Amino acid sequence: MFSLEQLVSFVAVAEELHYGRAAERLSMTQPPLSRRIQLLERELGVELFDRTHRTVRLTPAGRVFLTEARKILRSAQEATLYVRRAKKGEVGAVTLGFTATAAYSYLERVLAAANAEVPGIDLVLREMVTAAQVEALLAGGVDLGMVRPPVIGGDIVTLPLWREPLLAALPSAHPLARRKKNPDVRDFDGEPFIMYSPSECRYFHDVLVALFRTARVVPDYTQYASQAHTVLALVKADLGVALVPAAAAALRFEGVVLRPVDGVESRPVELELMWRRGNDNPALGALLTVIGNLARRARQSTVD
Repeated sequence: MFSLEQLVSFVAVAEELHYGRAAERLSMTQPPLSRRIQLLERELGVELFDRTHRTVRLTPAGRVFLTEARKILRSAQEATLYVRRAKKGEVGAVTLGFTATAAYSYLERVLAAANAEVPGIDLVLREMVTAAQVEALLAGGVDLGMVRPPVIGGDIVTLPLWREPLLAALPSAHPLARRKKNPDVRDFDGEPFIMYSPSECRYFHDVLVALFRTARVVPDYTQYASQAHTVLALVKADLGVALVPAAAAALRFEGVVLRPVDGVESRPVELELMWRRGNDNPALGALLTVIGNLARRARQSTVD
């Protein structure tokens, strides 16, 4: 098999059509350059040049091989640059897990920031609940996760990303939806209520249980669901009212009214980024910097 060194020598002679000038261009003497070309021709089994005492010309086979040699050298140069950029974290791939509600709002911000600041990094997206993300992270199936706290794991590092309000989801004909003032959390006492599943959506279930306990409110749980879109569908079917993260407003369910709720902490819903300490994916560090800056700006905007 021919070497890149032989290809470089062949291209130089083919472009100069003069061994002396080609040797000077390559900073070498003419005899070893001639030997390289002879060895290349022997390897290929064809003559690449017609040689006389005064002229050097490419043979038909040489003209064809010149095109291919340039392609090979260009690919080799691009591969070298790509590897160097990969070492710096400028290119590569990162697998990102995310919850369904994160996809309604914050994921879009992450994708836009990554596309603008590290366009050479490909994001492989996987929608999973928090527990599945933690399992995948520890097994090496994902590099990053956008999850609901708390996350527990020996080598897991977390970063707060975003906090958002809860909104009341009400059937459009419901009295709470038709009155002018916002509903209060105490209005849900005894009200038919769509609750999150304690096993499949533990985070939101626990947030609402704590909220109702503090307010001394006891809703009438009529249905349990694991995803915000299912909750809204049940509200639309007039099976009860609900509380959903503000990001769910992006779903735009006809027949469902979303209203702010009085008597509730302004931004009780938390989203965190997690990754595994010691992950050797070079692209991960660059993406973490982008997302970290995004989170910092988001937190600053909530303070302002």
